[in-house]
Amino acid sequence: MKFSPAPFFEDVAGGPAGGAAHWVTTADDTRIRVGHWYPEGAKNGTVMMFPGRTEYIEKYGNTAVEFIDRGFAFLAVDWRGQGLADRLLDDPRVGHVDQFTDYQQDVHAALELAVQLDLPKPWYVIGHSMGGAIGLRAVLERDVFAACAFTGPMWGIFFTPIMKPLSRLTAYWGPRIGLGEKTPPTTSLESYVASQPFEGNMLTRDAAMYQMMKDQLEAHPELALGAPSTIWLREALDECAWLMEQTAPSTPALTFLGSHEQIVDRKAIRARMANWPSGTLVEIPDGEHEVLMEAPDVRGPVFDQLTGHFLAAHSDTPTSAALSS
Repeated sequence: MKFSPAPFFEDVAGGPAGGAAHWVTTADDTRIRVGHWYPEGAKNGTVMMFPGRTEYIEKYGNTAVEFIDRGFAFLAVDWRGQGLADRLLDDPRVGHVDQFTDYQQDVHAALELAVQLDLPKPWYVIGHSMGGAIGLRAVLERDVFAACAFTGPMWGIFFTPIMKPLSRLTAYWGPRIGLGEKTPPTTSLESYVASQPFEGNMLTRDAAMYQMMKDQLEAHPELALGAPSTIWLREALDECAWLMEQTAPSTPALTFLGSHEQIVDRKAIRARMANWPSGTLVEIPDGEHEVLMEAPDVRGPVFDQLTGHFLAAHSDTPTSAALSS
């Protein structure tokens, strides 16, 4: 697999020194961007960050700092349709994917790059929000991760009782009547962070972290993304249903859920973790959707728990041969 240097906005990432990004082309000829930090002395393996919808590599610069300081290398992905990866529709503000399983082609390309960069093993994965759905399927289908973790994973999407039937109607009938590439009613093409003030936001209680996100998009608006297409919504709902039908994998799992979570389905997360024999669910009192970007007194212990979870699995090193599976 060929890869080449890609832009990396170190001016807003706030990450450790030595960060870099590469263009990688997937098997279906989609160009994605993969970022990494590989410091000397990364003796504990590599943490791979699978971001949520609308996110991008630079948003996880602070997360990279936490893991680099704890002896890990770090990798993050711009999924197709977001960040600097190929946008899939004429209107780049609309988040889109043709099939949810297409994201697994991005996973495969990122893992191949990790092999070529010789990122140290064991490998671990953290899936946030949409990345939690992508990450769970990757763990189910690939024996490459010694342990996995999730923060606010999208194993179900939260809708109010009124919006749930309307959203399903939009998701499944919209594409049939030619509205598949349009966004659902009441949604916006403007980035949530750019349009929503800190007060009342559903992401974090930490004003400094929220301002960081705003500053990143103001400096590099090409990273911004608005609402998803109705096809994305349909595919996401189908993927969530499929994931909930699967038997939990044997991979050790640690999942964090904010008690104020309003974006993904809390019931689905609790149900999945209740049936994961080697899984642990930690609920964060007063936490919002992004526990890795909560106040320091919250996120510090979360990173400590993640580190302990990964180190406990340190002896179970997957082989690169599993990439071909």
